[in-house]
Amino acid sequence: MKEIRLKRKEAVALTYKPGLIDAPTIVAKGKGKVAENILAKAEENNIPIQEDASLVELLGQLDINQSIPEELYQAVAEVFAFVYKLDKEKGNY
Repeated sequence: MKEIRLKRKEAVALTYKPGLIDAPTIVAKGKGKVAENILAKAEENNIPIQEDASLVELLGQLDINQSIPEELYQAVAEVFAFVYKLDKEKGNY
């Protein structure tokens, strides 16, 4: 018999304010119910969500209010590019 394990949902929320902070910063993170709440709040506020399990795993190792390290800039830049593209398509920019 094959065992199937369901992985708990995990989420990390970032903020970036160019000119105010040097790098994107972790503002929320969690697993299970906390992750579901983070995702629900994002949806309620029309904040785009991108699923990237490997990036969430790396970002999940950081503390809340911690800026992302330089080695993750490229991966996070791709997330922000995705968000800006969605916002532009929706006419938000």
